[in-house]
Amino acid sequence: MGDGLAIFPLNTVLFPDGVLPLRIFEARYLDLVRECSAGDLPFGVCLITEGSEVGTPAQHEAIGCTARIVDFDTDPSGLLNLRAIGGQRFRVIERRVRPDGLIRADIEMIEPDEPVGVPVEFSACVSLVRRLVEDLVAREADPMRRMIAEPYRFDSAGWVANRLSEFLPISPRARQKLMELADGVTRLSIIHQYLQQHQII
Repeated sequence: MGDGLAIFPLNTVLFPDGVLPLRIFEARYLDLVRECSAGDLPFGVCLITEGSEVGTPAQHEAIGCTARIVDFDTDPSGLLNLRAIGGQRFRVIERRVRPDGLIRADIEMIEPDEPVGVPVEFSACVSLVRRLVEDLVAREADPMRRMIAEPYRFDSAGWVANRLSEFLPISPRARQKLMELADGVTRLSIIHQYLQQHQII
């Protein structure tokens, strides 16, 4: 990994502490997964702006999120199924495409959300995330298969905002804009307004 962070351009936005299930079959990514798993190394996830997840390397957003593999297995068809968890946001400074099509990038890390509690006016957002978690727990006994990973930090504005951002019925581009916001309370305020406008809370 000395030549920069490996980048997965995907049609999804990964948030810090978010769950990312992936099915891998391209050789360039199989090699990367082996490398990351063996060395407990992160890779980067960036939203695609032009192109697709397979074939020719896609263009992608400059801001993404690191991810670490926490579980993987191979299905009967030979596809590699993995589960990764979002780490810290980063900004791409320069990217390079290797001959095998794998993207590597020089990055700078973006400061994580300040550890701020949830303002009382957004308590309905906390209740909504609690219901989401309760529903996931009821439907899936195995924590490693749930789409919200432990620990559950209902007292963190950033964590609550990020989990709601993942489940809102909005476009990937709108999700990207939420992820890029500098602080969790601002993100949560926008989400709260959206939820009220759509009579979800």
